[in-house]
Amino acid sequence: MVPIRSCRGGALVAVAVLAATAVPASADADPELAFERYRLPNGLEVILSPDRTVPLVAVSVWYHVGSGYENHGKSGFAHLFEHMLFQGSKHVGEDRHFETLKTIGGDGVNGTTNPNRTNYFEVVPSNQLATALWLESDRMAYLLPLLTKKSLDNQIEVVRNERRQRYDNVPYGKARFALYEALYPEGHPYRYLTIGKHEDLTTASLDDVIGFFQTWYVPANATLTLVGDFDVATVRPLVDRWFATLPSSTRPAVVHVPAPRPRAERRVVEDGFAKQRQITWSWHSPAQFAPGDAELDILASALARDGIGRLYKILVHERQLATSVSSWQSGSTFSGIFSVSATLRSDADLAEVERVVVAELGRVRAGPLAAKELARVVTAEEASAIYGLESLIGRAEQLQSYNHFLDDPGRLSWDLERYRAVTPRSVQAAATAYIDLERPVVIVTMPGGAPRGAAQ
Repeated sequence: MVPIRSCRGGALVAVAVLAATAVPASADADPELAFERYRLPNGLEVILSPDRTVPLVAVSVWYHVGSGYENHGKSGFAHLFEHMLFQGSKHVGEDRHFETLKTIGGDGVNGTTNPNRTNYFEVVPSNQLATALWLESDRMAYLLPLLTKKSLDNQIEVVRNERRQRYDNVPYGKARFALYEALYPEGHPYRYLTIGKHEDLTTASLDDVIGFFQTWYVPANATLTLVGDFDVATVRPLVDRWFATLPSSTRPAVVHVPAPRPRAERRVVEDGFAKQRQITWSWHSPAQFAPGDAELDILASALARDGIGRLYKILVHERQLATSVSSWQSGSTFSGIFSVSATLRSDADLAEVERVVVAELGRVRAGPLAAKELARVVTAEEASAIYGLESLIGRAEQLQSYNHFLDDPGRLSWDLERYRAVTPRSVQAAATAYIDLERPVVIVTMPGGAPRGAAQ
């Protein structure tokens, strides 16, 4: 084994202590998760974070591939594979993954996909950790023997039905697709949502899927993280037993795809599922953890936080033009999106809502936030970070996220410090740099009457 990083000093802070501790005001007061990171000879990265408080272990496996890495014409493959890995593997058997974990008392079993990564996780009794590791290693190494055209076709239909239920046939689903199509040109991996296109899914061949697996689902492109009740000296041989014999591999290269040049576009979408008009403004923004990401995150909260956000107070409380207002900074690996959205009351004047939003965005570009607006968001970020350490799987996912984006699982204090370092002027600078009021992408959703059948 090749060591990458030794254990950080300090023991894990118990949940009860965390809950009783005041929100930290500096890096010196931030909790630290003790961890050890190393790499097996075959390339698999391992992160171990012991906590003997309760007899449970969270098991998290991240494959460093998401929908943002897909090739043109192959949208939805990363998410499709999230489903395929639960279908069965050579030694586990067909469709036995969930049932096996249920039998040993596993909980929280699932997987998710986004543009940046695909993850799989479960929490098991510590005396059943070997079973969880066996399951994860078997599908990492022996998925293909059970991959058939029948199982692939089955999961393609499952994914397509998920798209119908969560995207095609829900209010404002059309607006989501329209937004990304307006922001990104054909060929950009962010143009189509993680769910993928129906056309790409239905044309996926067995060879396509095998090639995707052999490229991205290799040990060198995965990170196994364990958090919970184990002894490091005991668990390392257990990890070796189930993963060290897997074939050596090379982590595939990721081609960085920059955000397109900003351009103004306005689209009106007729939506038979929507009952109220909605308008959304969006701009390209910094990538996750990049300079400006924290500033725009703070700005989004200052604009739209329930009850106290600037736009929320004007549009929902004072003028009663909208039933809800939201804003978000969504950073991914290559770039991000900053958005502001308002859902209108039935009698509201759309043009007036637009004037209010544009005027407020102009104000944050022209002048700094108030100190109390900034302090409120920073405090909320600190509280959220501490709350996120409450569960074992929450800690595992935090370690995984920092490791994936920053190549260092122990970046909690660094993450919080970037919020603490934000000033009213730096928020203004980020707003000026990224919110170009002459080049917004605007999506307007208009209720279109009764739905005319399910989307294909």
